[in-house]
Amino acid sequence: MDIVDRGQMALPEALDLVTIRRHLHAHPELRFEEERTAGYVAGLLRGYGLAVQENIGGYGVVGTLRKGNSARAITLRADMDALPMKEENTFAHASSSPGKMHACGHDGHTAMLLGAAARLSREVEFDGTVHLVFQPAEEGGAGARSMIEDGLFERFPSDAIFGVHNWPGLPAGSFGVRPGPLMASSNTFSATLSGRGAHAAQPHRGIDPVVAAAQLTLAWQSILTRNINPNHRAVISVTQIHTGTADNVIPEQATLSGTVRAFDAATLNLIEHRMGAIAEATGKMFDLSVSFDFERLYPALVNHPEETRQAMQAMMAAVGAEQVDGDTEPAFASEDFSFYLQHKPGCYAFLGNGLIATEQASRQQATSRELHNPFYDFNDDIIDAGVAYWTALVQRYLGVAG
Repeated sequence: MDIVDRGQMALPEALDLVTIRRHLHAHPELRFEEERTAGYVAGLLRGYGLAVQENIGGYGVVGTLRKGNSARAITLRADMDALPMKEENTFAHASSSPGKMHACGHDGHTAMLLGAAARLSREVEFDGTVHLVFQPAEEGGAGARSMIEDGLFERFPSDAIFGVHNWPGLPAGSFGVRPGPLMASSNTFSATLSGRGAHAAQPHRGIDPVVAAAQLTLAWQSILTRNINPNHRAVISVTQIHTGTADNVIPEQATLSGTVRAFDAATLNLIEHRMGAIAEATGKMFDLSVSFDFERLYPALVNHPEETRQAMQAMMAAVGAEQVDGDTEPAFASEDFSFYLQHKPGCYAFLGNGLIATEQASRQQATSRELHNPFYDFNDDIIDAGVAYWTALVQRYLGVAG
């Protein structure tokens, strides 16, 4: 089955990254369903002369390019999956798949890395090997972990790995990065409080889990203000409380769930321990039973200092020093690129997608919506900056054959 049959995606006759990006935007696929997208990417990579391997950790694609004689190697990564949400944009390249949308810019990340593949193969000299990773299932599927478990680093050995994510709020085409923690870990929790149902007019005959749930929600917040070092930031958000079926009935159970974000393992360990202890103590205080569960999803994303230094040098070469913030504020969002950085030195960075109306820009000046917004769209004007960064990074990291 050829590439067009697999994806019904006609390959462009010439390199037009905006056309490629918008085509990807119009044909979104959810995590671990990226068969057409992966086939489209693989076809383009082969057209650029790269060796291509498919179906790694799902629909992951790796394109490899070698020049010169050096044994050094570098890995560059983009993500390919979309989100399960309805797009509200009405432009020509809006999603053609109801309930699926590229609302996080993975279409742009893929287009930038494809542009780098074309430029590296045709125009740029370097000495070593470049592996270009197109990853499935970043959005909650831990596709990075799946690719690692499928032998990514054994099959495509390299010295370091690098990634980039568009970032609304940063000026278009600028970079934000920092050594150390850049993005938080992602973790979920749930607690079920089991009491005794009763008539709401006779609360003394029951054990009310609703009041206990309210108390527990507030008590957990004390962990952030009284247990965590003020220099170590974290977030505990109860986002759901499910209980009750009628206005005049005290229910038997109440269930709370939500998310915890932190930048280091020690802080996260303390939060998990204290949340469990407070939940247990709340059960004793209200004379009801409590079950508490805590699940760790994505670890914190922690950049390596030397690779961050080299990445910043490449950014400055690509867009100018004034467009690079080397001490950007860490984000409480999470990214499964963090799994790669637990196995390999590297650096992840933000590429400005443009100002947003809720910040310093007026609505007339705004060029971006927030990520995961139904009106979001990747800013095509930043594609060249992304490609320039990737090519500068390869040359700086691998050097040029003498």
